[in-house]
Amino acid sequence: MIEVVDRFISYAKYNTASQEESDSVPSTAVQKIFAQFLGSELRSIGMQEVSIDNNGYVMAKLPSNIEKEVPVVGFIAHMDTSPDMNGENVNPKIIEDYKGGDIILNKEETIVLSPKEFPELIEYTGKTLIVTDGNTLLGADDKAGIAEIVTAMEYLIKNPEIKHGTVMVAFTPDEEVGRGADYFDIKKFDANFAYTVDGGKIGELECENFNAASLKVIIKGRNVHPGYAKDKMVNSMLIANELMMLFPEQEIPSKTSGYQGFYHLTSLKGDVEETELNYIIRDFDEADFEKRKEYVIKIVSQLNEKYGKDTIRIDIKDQYKNMKRVIEPVKMIIDIAVRAMKSVQVTPILVPIRGGTDGARLSFMGLPTPNIFTGGENFHGRYEYIPTFAMEKAVSVIVKIIELYA
Repeated sequence: MIEVVDRFISYAKYNTASQEESDSVPSTAVQKIFAQFLGSELRSIGMQEVSIDNNGYVMAKLPSNIEKEVPVVGFIAHMDTSPDMNGENVNPKIIEDYKGGDIILNKEETIVLSPKEFPELIEYTGKTLIVTDGNTLLGADDKAGIAEIVTAMEYLIKNPEIKHGTVMVAFTPDEEVGRGADYFDIKKFDANFAYTVDGGKIGELECENFNAASLKVIIKGRNVHPGYAKDKMVNSMLIANELMMLFPEQEIPSKTSGYQGFYHLTSLKGDVEETELNYIIRDFDEADFEKRKEYVIKIVSQLNEKYGKDTIRIDIKDQYKNMKRVIEPVKMIIDIAVRAMKSVQVTPILVPIRGGTDGARLSFMGLPTPNIFTGGENFHGRYEYIPTFAMEKAVSVIVKIIELYA
């Protein structure tokens, strides 16, 4: 417990936020600094064939300690944190024996983590929690996953009586901006199956994720002096507002759950001459996903007929697909994870990922990769927290999965 918690807190202090607008690989140089640190730590605990490539991907091997041939299993986590919230000067706070009420994160600014807004907090009464100081995210997504993997590897190295096959680990950059698998060397990783340790609350096990696309909308207007604008001015911001109103109002993240898809406006900037909107499009069902993209094309076409050809230009890019159809033929890897959780007294919660992980793309690259929990809650914001007992259980699940493969 002490090792995984200490590791996570030390990792959290690295600012490794990725950056959407960057063209470099990784998107921020700080991720390479963290990669070098992780490489050194992996060598120090006894991992073999530790490497850090030019793109910042960290890989290492734990050689088999048994004679029989068993599948090579991998564990993967990402080094970057979300650019949606400040990740600099992260100052984790430990709340021991949580009493069940409000947690004051920042007294000066009256920032409070409360079960009134986050009712699942009550489930952790009596547990030790790691929280933020209210000014930053925590970074459990996914530095908790890294800490849990490294701690599990060290445990196996220190306890050679636990029989295991070859285990590969990898830590990737830029997952939060959708590029975590772009330069992942599947051949070098050389695993039969893998698990990303990038899920949420304790027990989560995920083999389904959204089909995902990004949508960029550019709207052109025409500016003239407002005093003489009659029948001349075309205000791109007003057209943007008209477009936004054509999206189904109930199909947004705050009004959907479970297997429901959505359109999500992530940014908006503009003036009279030009407005840019960025959306993400999500759906679990592949046919419904295609319909969502077709709907966007339809409403844009309607507005272009009204305001003139090429008033609105769009760029739709597929980002990742639902891994379900890749995982189903090798369902054994899910069954093993379920057995591992039950054997360490964790109740498996099979849920769809209302998002995506590196595992989704890796699965379609030939490496079936479902996702298991880190234990964290409220990722990507100042109200993020993680119970320490959940981190310990994640370590135990990783070790048990490896045992079961052997």
